[in-house]
Amino acid sequence: MLDFGRMSKPSNLPLTKINSIRFFFKFLKSLFFWTKFNRFFALVKTHLSGIWNRNAGFLAQVFFVLILLFPVQLAEAQSNKEDSIAMKKNNVKYEQFYDSLEYKAKQKTLTRIIYDFLVSPPRPYVDREALSKEYYSQMEGKIISEISIQPLEVFGPTFEDTSRTAKSWLEKSANTIHSKSNLNTIEKMIFFDVGDFIDPDLLYENERIIRSLPYIQDVRIILEQDSVYKGLVKVHVLTKDRFSIGVSGGVDGGSSAELELYNQNIFGVGHEISFNFVGHLNRQPYTGLETFYKINNIKGKFIDISAGYMNTYKREGFSLILDKPFITPSIKWGFGGAALRMYRTDRINEAHPIHTSIPMDLAFFNAWAGRSFQIKPDHFQNSQMIISAGINNSTYFHRPSPSDDGLQYFSNSTFYLAGISFSQRRYLQDQLIYSYGVTEDIPEGFKNELVYGFDANEFGNRHYAHLFLSNGNLLVNKQGYFYLSGGIGGFFKDNEYEQGQIQSSLNFISKQVHAGRKRFRLFVRANYLLGIRRFEIENLTLNRNDHIRGFSSQQAIGKQRLSVDLEYVLFLRQQFYKFNMAVYGFADVGIIGSNKTLIFSENYYSGFGFGMRIHNENLVFKTFHLRLGFYPFHPSDMNFTGFILEEQLKKGFYSFQPTAPQPLRFE
Repeated sequence: MLDFGRMSKPSNLPLTKINSIRFFFKFLKSLFFWTKFNRFFALVKTHLSGIWNRNAGFLAQVFFVLILLFPVQLAEAQSNKEDSIAMKKNNVKYEQFYDSLEYKAKQKTLTRIIYDFLVSPPRPYVDREALSKEYYSQMEGKIISEISIQPLEVFGPTFEDTSRTAKSWLEKSANTIHSKSNLNTIEKMIFFDVGDFIDPDLLYENERIIRSLPYIQDVRIILEQDSVYKGLVKVHVLTKDRFSIGVSGGVDGGSSAELELYNQNIFGVGHEISFNFVGHLNRQPYTGLETFYKINNIKGKFIDISAGYMNTYKREGFSLILDKPFITPSIKWGFGGAALRMYRTDRINEAHPIHTSIPMDLAFFNAWAGRSFQIKPDHFQNSQMIISAGINNSTYFHRPSPSDDGLQYFSNSTFYLAGISFSQRRYLQDQLIYSYGVTEDIPEGFKNELVYGFDANEFGNRHYAHLFLSNGNLLVNKQGYFYLSGGIGGFFKDNEYEQGQIQSSLNFISKQVHAGRKRFRLFVRANYLLGIRRFEIENLTLNRNDHIRGFSSQQAIGKQRLSVDLEYVLFLRQQFYKFNMAVYGFADVGIIGSNKTLIFSENYYSGFGFGMRIHNENLVFKTFHLRLGFYPFHPSDMNFTGFILEEQLKKGFYSFQPTAPQPLRFE
């Protein structure tokens, strides 16, 4: 059986209820253990010495959080091999008992809430990939005689009942404002045509590609056998749009603010546009605008082009980007390019980790191309070898002065790159990972790449090389998803190694754990990065949310960093005005400091707390985060507690998709 989210076999109802109650009492035992742990924690903190004097407190706390996070997993993992004959004899007795328990529990609000939490019928086992391919395989080899496309309204209809209509005036108004996806737009995303034979793998992959569009919530491909000619099949493509108009914004420190309006499916043709209004009370221009326009899938060739103009207190300039990715393993050629002209900016581009206090004037462009070779051409989800080459050019007209040692990070250079990579990817389907109730495609596979480069630099020519390995697969017995990667690379100049790094990362996502009607997942993430002979201006921090959530210190910096993040997420069934909700608890640990000593002898920081995510899958809006965090042993430039309400893009998986050859990022 293969299902990422519902991997356990369905059991009978009484056994599920018993397991839920057992979990509840184990949880109570864990809470009772907390009082004993406080005494143990005090003894540990008193007797530890050396580098642990400062850090043992929160390390012990994090260890205890681990103890609390795993009882549900352990309860699920335990084997319950009961005698089948005995179970059959007791089924009637169990059913009578729980029918009576349910009746009594429903009499009062408190007992009803406890009953709903602990007891619920088992969810049916659903292997989405197997069901999809088995469904398509029934028509395999038959000829497509007709293709129809039906985009559904955002609110109202479902794939199970396309005749449903919106009920509230708000939903009806939203459907009226929204432009449904143009039939030609969806048709350009279809890999098959009339006269082709039914290929289950191709149909499964085509669903994934359409579903990856930002304005598509989900898609179904339905096959209908011709009533007259049994060898012919009609293909119906049903798509469910998201409401494509969105609003975003925020206030930063009371002195600046942003308001963004965007549409990710203009007139239903799949074009994207955004207007970001930016203002500052003390810096000129006091009000400014950033605007972007993007055209997706030009002429059905999966070529995207976007252009942007910026004139705010942060930056002034324009950009142009062309991209044709290896969106499927069967694509032979990928290429792209970008041009950036910034007359005033504090960084090279929006994603660059290095900021400067002196505005820069610069021009940057790059171009790349790659050729894919199928290792097993007859297999749809086969491995591929990709050979690629690219060029990056940076020219500075105004920049910060070189550092005291004469080194200049912002240097004029032409960087030539070539790479060879081996990749394999397939996608599994599940729900309730990073999204809320819609189908998610989980990549499984690997990507290993070797990149060489030559940097024609004004401060001296140098060579570059890196090796990067990554692998992501389901664990044995389908107990979760595990991703692991590692890389080493750097520049070579005058027989010396500089701007080098060693990195590794780990990502674990558990299967869905059921406690009554509740659904949980455990997320574990670890990252390690070591810089070798980096420039003085290059420093790591713990400020990003994939290290310590809500951490915002400029004092905790260094050239070496280790972070471990734990998160336990409860997906709520209830909705808040059509918005799905998930509550979570987290415990993050970060160690950061010099690259000249062992990482465990450097400075320790931590954060723990809880929060809520709110998102409506019918909308293109970002996910709203409400979080309260606590930061023991925090630096002096931040507080012990932190409360935040913000918007964030949903996280995504590492896709193992071949890309342009680029140096490893030190951030």
